[in-house]
Amino acid sequence: MTFPADRMEILERENMKLSASVQEQITKIEEYKATLTGCLQKLTNLTKKVEFMEMGGISYTELDFELLKLEIKEMQTLVEQLRFSINGSSALVESLFEEIHNISIMVNHLESYDKNNVLAVRHEIAALRKRLEDCEKNRVTPTQPSISYVISCYLVVIGTCKHGGLANISKPFVVQLNWLGFSYKFGGWGKDTFPGANQDNHWVAPLQTDGRIMNIVRFYTSYDNLLLYKSPTDKILTKNLPYNQIDYTNCGQGGGMIVYNHTMYYNCYNSRDICKYSVDTNVVERKPLPDASFNNRFSYASSSWQDIDLASDENGLWAIYSTEQNSGNIVISKLNSTSLTVEKTWSTSQYKLGATNAFMVCGVLYATRTLNTRKEEIFYMYDTNTNKEGQLSIILDKMMENVQSLAYNPNDQKLFMFNDAYLITYDLVFKPLLNQA
Repeated sequence: MTFPADRMEILERENMKLSASVQEQITKIEEYKATLTGCLQKLTNLTKKVEFMEMGGISYTELDFELLKLEIKEMQTLVEQLRFSINGSSALVESLFEEIHNISIMVNHLESYDKNNVLAVRHEIAALRKRLEDCEKNRVTPTQPSISYVISCYLVVIGTCKHGGLANISKPFVVQLNWLGFSYKFGGWGKDTFPGANQDNHWVAPLQTDGRIMNIVRFYTSYDNLLLYKSPTDKILTKNLPYNQIDYTNCGQGGGMIVYNHTMYYNCYNSRDICKYSVDTNVVERKPLPDASFNNRFSYASSSWQDIDLASDENGLWAIYSTEQNSGNIVISKLNSTSLTVEKTWSTSQYKLGATNAFMVCGVLYATRTLNTRKEEIFYMYDTNTNKEGQLSIILDKMMENVQSLAYNPNDQKLFMFNDAYLITYDLVFKPLLNQA
């Protein structure tokens, strides 16, 4: 048998090709390493900038969003090159790609936040100065002021109902993303709505990603801590059972929770009960809400599992829900905050699934509906003081498409919205009393 020289030659050629290919890949890896090191340094610098900003060193308006987006684009390009160069899938690369995509979305939202809020606040301040000047001029003018003038100058004493109802609403103020992130789109947030309660304290309660279960509530002792996700206190509502089982009995269901006088009220999981959770003692009490539909029978149009929506206003604690007897239309009940008994009930003609959410102000129910992905309309009202209902049209701008919860706080006359994972606030504007017009 002769020596297979031809095969040896082929083997040597293949070996040379393989060596060249390996060297090429090593060169690519070195290039990627250098690029990744540069990106890491950029991210470190950006982190320092943001930390400096959060400590009060620089304002949102000084952030160079264009530079930020350019650097993120560079990282996106790098990851796309990695995806292309690697044969088959890589969980790490795909994870990096998803993270950078989420960062890009966040920067776009922050840029929108800056334009829609910081600049808007400046315009509002200028407009307010102008209104005050106009009011001062009209004060000394003997002519009778117009209705529009009276509304624009009318100020309501916080905590009172000396007004003629809701007249308008401010632009949205985007506070931040909830601490669990984009995936946790459902939930609620706000302050203690009891008259005179400490308004430094804030709570945030994202639901699990199924949009149903509230198993944790986070409390912050100041607005700054809320913004910095700093020094939170977490209240866990689940209980661990033997054999890795979990007890959800004391958990909440849906985004209809409210905090009133150091107590969180919410629809108890898998029931028509209202739970009363003491923030101070962690004790849970519960009582059924008579005839209330539950377990997603009559929720709101844009959020599931919110069959029972708890609310509070200047007059106390309320439940907004539906019953089979009222054909799925909204029912309003005034609750005793201590015993959870129903003090009085009103039945409306508004179908609950025809509204995206609702809130109470001075005993008046206001319901919202979707106009498009960026606008809601406060379109319906029911006044429990007069037993009268009616239509209105107040446009509400929103940052994201779906409204998961609305809660009014009489201590600052703000509306708190949980909007596809984002925490939003609005200022309410009221009409004057008719005898003051």
